[in-house]
Amino acid sequence: MKGIACVAMAVLLGVGFFSVSAFSQEEMVVVDNRVFDAPQRPSSRFEHDAHNEAAEIEDCAVCHHVYDDDGVLVEDESSEDSSCSECHGIADEGRIPNLRKAYHRNCKGCHREQGAGPVLCGECHPW
Repeated sequence: MKGIACVAMAVLLGVGFFSVSAFSQEEMVVVDNRVFDAPQRPSSRFEHDAHNEAAEIEDCAVCHHVYDDDGVLVEDESSEDSSCSECHGIADEGRIPNLRKAYHRNCKGCHREQGAGPVLCGECHPW
């Protein structure tokens, strides 16, 4: 009986580990757009690790920012364990931009600032 419980526990842990790693950002190939009811374009192709390596981004907080209640960026804090939609909804909420706006400001804003990376619709959202 004890052996069956150990096997069952090992299987549950294995399934949990593979489920988490299957949806981890390191394995990300496209931006998750499931929160949108009727997306106007397909999800953005985004290979997380390849992007960060090419852009030489080592600090997760560069993209995964955290702001305090006054709208001030919290230094040395990161939201990488949360999905963007946990803070950004479908509609703007006060000073918090909606999810679409947040993606575009963060990604396109950085690409423009760095003078590298896609900024046109079809470059990120291929048909």
